[in-house]
Amino acid sequence: MRFSEHLKKASLVGAFFVSVLCSLPAQALCPASGPLSRVAVDTVIDGDTLRLVDGRNVRLLGLNAPEMGRKGRTAEPFAEAARRRLQGLVKAGGGNIDLRLGQEPKDHHGRVLAHAFDIRGGNLEAVLLAEGLGFFVAIAPNTAMAGCHQLIERGARAAGKGVWRQSPVTSAGGLRRSGFALVRARVDRLETNRGGFWLELDGSLVVQIPHEAVAAFGDSLADLPGMEIEVRGWVVDRKGRADLSRQARWLLRVSHPSMLVSLP
Repeated sequence: MRFSEHLKKASLVGAFFVSVLCSLPAQALCPASGPLSRVAVDTVIDGDTLRLVDGRNVRLLGLNAPEMGRKGRTAEPFAEAARRRLQGLVKAGGGNIDLRLGQEPKDHHGRVLAHAFDIRGGNLEAVLLAEGLGFFVAIAPNTAMAGCHQLIERGARAAGKGVWRQSPVTSAGGLRRSGFALVRARVDRLETNRGGFWLELDGSLVVQIPHEAVAAFGDSLADLPGMEIEVRGWVVDRKGRADLSRQARWLLRVSHPSMLVSLP
């Protein structure tokens, strides 16, 4: 199946399931499966990060909550609301939650990477996504719940909840700083080298798809030049690190197809 046809089919299927899923309580979505470990929470740091009583920090998978104010930056809209909602979910379980570790169990900061569930098996990331208190993300290899999380976000987006009340999508030319972003742009060109596949967009942004992730996109990445896409992830500012006369200033790496969709 061609990549564009796959995305179109996924969109139609998703629209059907969103209408069904959004009629159910958020706690019933993305139910727990596989081995879980019960832990006690000491502090909710923000909408996607917890500190456990044993001292470990946990970064929730599948969700990127708005950033709290740090290092001179003001808090992003709904950042405090996301933290309060997660605090409430933890409190409802008496301070206990269940964790399902990711296939890659730690990040480069040493944080535990895991999905979190309440004591009845309801997924906590799903609750925040359903209420528009964060953005869906999928970083390989920790993508076991990507399909369910993506569908839930679609429902919140369609309803204009939380972060979707005003469109957070920017153009490639509108990027002004590094960090998480949703970008809409046209693909000008596709190139390949030892670093993977590179989508050069109309604006000073390039999207990198590492070689190990290409298979998940199917065999039709070649269809993308000339198409409008929406891509999401963490943008890196390469100013001062690269010859910007030859390379785009902004770099965004994508390792799972759900982070990049073609638009009509």
